[in-house]
Amino acid sequence: MNIQQAIQGLSPRIRIQVELGVEILGKGGLLAYPTDTVYGLGADFSNEMAVKNVVKIKNRKETMGFPLLLSKSDMLPLVAENISPVAWPLIENFWPGPLTLILPKTGAVPDVVSGGRATVAVRVPDHAVPRVLSEWLGRPIVGTSANITGFPSLESSNQVTSQIGDLVDLVIEGSSLGRLESTIIDLTDIRPKIVRRGAVPVEEIRLFCPLLPC
Repeated sequence: MNIQQAIQGLSPRIRIQVELGVEILGKGGLLAYPTDTVYGLGADFSNEMAVKNVVKIKNRKETMGFPLLLSKSDMLPLVAENISPVAWPLIENFWPGPLTLILPKTGAVPDVVSGGRATVAVRVPDHAVPRVLSEWLGRPIVGTSANITGFPSLESSNQVTSQIGDLVDLVIEGSSLGRLESTIIDLTDIRPKIVRRGAVPVEEIRLFCPLLPC
């Protein structure tokens, strides 16, 4: 699904909510939205204060950092540089989808997003809502799970509203696809590393990345 298909696939009701969500993100607000895994908690990645508010809501340490969701791979140069050639077959075969890649970050990525590291975690989700939010905002959005740290992940707008509804500016209606969390692969070293096993089986990834360990 390309980004234009994602936009066209939005129902009129959800499109209105996404338009409002983009306005909220642009003003430094926070929102929750459905994804292809679990419900996400989002902010404009470039707004440090907004991202710090995400840290507070989730009750987690700033050093943990956050993954970013992109509308399409063309947005990568905004946040990642010196990208390993190993990344491109994975991007071509698993994006959009639940595969997160850790790459060297650009100077545009605040420390609160990267956890103070020189890397950034990125993916293009297989869900229209976060992709269109990012596309219309013109930059990536924070893509962390909407639950408070230590609590189960949330899969519906009703669950999100019950847990953190009074802490965000908008909860976009819908349901996430309820998959496992994304698989995470670190591509910042010569040899790729498995950081977290998840929705995309490592065996499938290895077909396009033979250097990946067992």
